[in-house]
Amino acid sequence: MATTDKLIIETPEQVHLEFTVAGIGSRFMALLVDSLIQIALELVLLIVLVMALDFSPGHLFTAHSGWVAAIYIFVFFAVYWGYFAGFEIFWKGQTPGKRVAGIRVIKDSGRPINAFEAITRNLMRVIDGLFIYGVGVITMLLNARNRRLGDFVAGTLVVHESTAREAELFFNTPVKSEFTFYQAAGLTIQEVELMEAFLSRRLDIPPDVRRVNAAKIGDMIASRLGIPPEARPADHENFLELMVKEFRNRATYR
Repeated sequence: MATTDKLIIETPEQVHLEFTVAGIGSRFMALLVDSLIQIALELVLLIVLVMALDFSPGHLFTAHSGWVAAIYIFVFFAVYWGYFAGFEIFWKGQTPGKRVAGIRVIKDSGRPINAFEAITRNLMRVIDGLFIYGVGVITMLLNARNRRLGDFVAGTLVVHESTAREAELFFNTPVKSEFTFYQAAGLTIQEVELMEAFLSRRLDIPPDVRRVNAAKIGDMIASRLGIPPEARPADHENFLELMVKEFRNRATYR
């Protein structure tokens, strides 16, 4: 690694992916935004609960105080525990706070996290959050990848998103192409994630390594799907872009 905040991951396909590890500052910003949203949600839910049960102020904390307390405690824990895991599952490693801070949770293999990892890392918040997240901060300071206990247990990392320039240059192929790859329907989600990870990070990869990696991935995909060299672009990156585009445009893609 060139600097302490740079991380290079070699995938099982022997492709090098480079990420910028999220620091304590950006993670604190994300947590602050998420905490404010959680507080707002809990207040709204409490108001809705009171209105739905049609309690009058004089009797709210007398005859029905036990039910109010029980329901609100349930709602509080549902919001506290479900908020982070739910968003990270459906937003592929992001919460509203993480999106604002420009960071994302990924596996330590460089791949997107799944439901198991999202739930596992967030269950550990009960320990990481002790002493106003003092345990989590100390743990992050003691390792080069800024991982809290939840990250160690779930095997995850928090990294910065691609820059705007990377996003603009994600696709270099023209809108219309002479090549049509119906074979893209046979791609697995893991193969598409690998291609997208490479394409989104390629600007940070040294040119020679970038060309080799593009060729490795392109040849692997073409070989498995039975696409001969003459039926695809000579430029491996263009081939990968076209395959991802075709896969995304299909109705079965989610």
